[in-house]
Amino acid sequence: MNSRKINQLFLQFKYPIMKFLTIAVALLITFNVNGQTDSIQPPYKRFPTPPPFKLLLTDSATYFTKADLEKKKPLLIMLFSPDCDHCKHETEELIKNIDKFKKVQIVMATFQPFDEMKKFYADFQLNRFENIVVGKDINFILPPFYNIRNLPFLAFYDKKGQLISVFEGGLPMDKVAEKFGIDK
Repeated sequence: MNSRKINQLFLQFKYPIMKFLTIAVALLITFNVNGQTDSIQPPYKRFPTPPPFKLLLTDSATYFTKADLEKKKPLLIMLFSPDCDHCKHETEELIKNIDKFKKVQIVMATFQPFDEMKKFYADFQLNRFENIVVGKDINFILPPFYNIRNLPFLAFYDKKGQLISVFEGGLPMDKVAEKFGIDK
């Protein structure tokens, strides 16, 4: 509202109480609109710890949850799609550089069909790596939690379980190592 319209409103009211109520309502509306900006942030920014996920593992009988994460160990959560070329490339690079990440717990999650996830797991022989867990996000918790727009999506957590940062798209392994303070 411009000042001319506000002045006209004040002139319309003969009683001071009406002026006061008009100003109070205008202020409440302003505070309410401005107060909503915080709720627009993605949940991972408001809750900077790993989300309460539940992944169905490749054996189709076992679940891996937040409670199963190793304590006092840095965590990389990678969301991927089995048919995504960038995701495949990121996985290949991760495997080539796995020695750098032996002390990092790696959780690879997908929301794509279970059979595609199993094929991806077998194609990359991910069973060879004790620190990599692969599963299907059966409750579709992770994409909205991280507000994902591109894959692969990487979330980096320190050994205290606090979010370091997130990244959408492929990231060179030296940059991934940097996030955890690992030397090249």
